[in-house]
Amino acid sequence: MGQAQDYRRNSLDFWNGIHKEYERGSIKTDDWLVRFDDILENVSRPVLDLGCGGGNDTLYLLSKGLRVIPCDQSENAISNIRKNFPEIEDARVFNMLDGLPFDDGAFDAVVADLCLHYFGEEDTKRIIADISRVLTPGGHLFFRVNSVNDVNHGAGQGIELEHHVYESEEKMMKRFFDEDNIRYFFKDFEILYLHEEVMKRYNLEKRLFRGCVRKPWNR
Repeated sequence: MGQAQDYRRNSLDFWNGIHKEYERGSIKTDDWLVRFDDILENVSRPVLDLGCGGGNDTLYLLSKGLRVIPCDQSENAISNIRKNFPEIEDARVFNMLDGLPFDDGAFDAVVADLCLHYFGEEDTKRIIADISRVLTPGGHLFFRVNSVNDVNHGAGQGIELEHHVYESEEKMMKRFFDEDNIRYFFKDFEILYLHEEVMKRYNLEKRLFRGCVRKPWNR
């Protein structure tokens, strides 16, 4: 329990340090959600943006005329969100390890961009199950996660805590996925799209998986 609490505290300190004050004009988007625009344009309720960080995906979703509920464990991140996006009606601070503070079936769509790869196996399964809980039947989850080939950002490096899980330089837990891992963790969803690719937002290219899964209609 002590080590788990250390990872949790280190994670919060790290992301509060990353998300210092910045302005809306400095927020950059990339085109990873464009592939799913045909799904997003049929969403009538707010989109849940988990681990929203600086607001990259929030900005994109707003540009499409969607309502968004950005969420992050970092108080600094949400403070910036509230300042930079005054049109947003609701933004939340919470750690996904504590559960998602939303009703069952509250959302048609959830975005989890680079925020699902910081947990051990049991916590990862529990968080994904909670995402399923807050999705409507037929609802979609759009996600990106670290690839096992992401050597520029720690894959295969440091102390191995679990299979494909390492202690990062920042003393946080960091998971790297292969396709089999993703199919294991999302076995209760219909996988509509899954592809390994390169993102160039950072100084060093990042290898990740982009995915879209759907909650079955009978769940």
